[in-house]
Amino acid sequence: MDSKKIQMPREVHIGADVIDNTGSICKDLRFEGNVLVVTDSNVLKIGANRAIESLENEDFSVDVSKINAATSETIEEVKNNINNASLIVGIGGGTVIDVAKMAATDLGIYFVSTPTAASHDGIVSPLASIKSSAGSVSLKAQSPIGVIADTNIISNAPFRLLAAGCADIVSNYTAIKDWQLASRLKNEYYSESAAALSIMTAKLIMNSSKSIKEGLEESARLVVKSLFSSGMAISIAGSSRPASGSEHKFSHALDMIAKRPALHGEQCGVGTIMMMNLHGGDWEFIKNALKDMKAPTNAYELGIDSEDIIKALTLAHTIRPERYTILGEQGLSEDAARKLATKTGVI
Repeated sequence: MDSKKIQMPREVHIGADVIDNTGSICKDLRFEGNVLVVTDSNVLKIGANRAIESLENEDFSVDVSKINAATSETIEEVKNNINNASLIVGIGGGTVIDVAKMAATDLGIYFVSTPTAASHDGIVSPLASIKSSAGSVSLKAQSPIGVIADTNIISNAPFRLLAAGCADIVSNYTAIKDWQLASRLKNEYYSESAAALSIMTAKLIMNSSKSIKEGLEESARLVVKSLFSSGMAISIAGSSRPASGSEHKFSHALDMIAKRPALHGEQCGVGTIMMMNLHGGDWEFIKNALKDMKAPTNAYELGIDSEDIIKALTLAHTIRPERYTILGEQGLSEDAARKLATKTGVI
């Protein structure tokens, strides 16, 4: 009988001011001795120093590695600063979390995820997005052994980041439709349980779209819990299929084309509008929910040229070609892409 490994955190702490309990949480997880904190200069001031103080109060010896990009070079920098630490604590946004996650995976040690913004579901998933010369690549990694999400810090982060996290969750709708299509046409493995969790999470955010407000701790709590659920769906599936389909291909193509790409979740949200139209679904429902969340719904709000939207649509099918989606193997013609973007109001 085939067996399957599903990685999940041992402890998850979501709430106001939980970052002040970082030391006791790590002690409860049976760690001691040296800890390496990975963060950036800005986050060091707004939250990481509190975590470091908490760790030191519990007799941990703390080293700090400050980074500013998610690249193979920064992963190596972190690994070189390990100094016999048995645990890496990543405190920051997606860049910090992904670098800390990959460094811990390469070193074979544990990792605690401490997000200070809720902009995408990478805070808990067994995947990391790392930049390379060919664009962003998704690498397999280990899931965090613990998650510490301080909703006060997250609610005070720029609201644009929270809205991007919401949009990333909304994109689960088309990701699941693509996965189901690949299962029917290509006999790809499909997990009913992972898909159900992914869709439930997207519905929760969509149904709460009008109540997600700037600076509201309850909104941050809702979004973080939803991102956690989305990440768990990825762990159950053993791939990013429950949360990444044609809309993500579109976003990755934009990253390669646009002079100044928007946030990952923002681009995926706009992509979801168009891909839902291709699937014959209620794309206007998606668009209206994104508006309620104050997430972008068109090229202008993304700050991206309309022609770059068209080009990204025509190239999206070439991103991860092994992952079958509604875009098929030939992709969209320029005329079809223009018609799609115009019909949905993206351009």
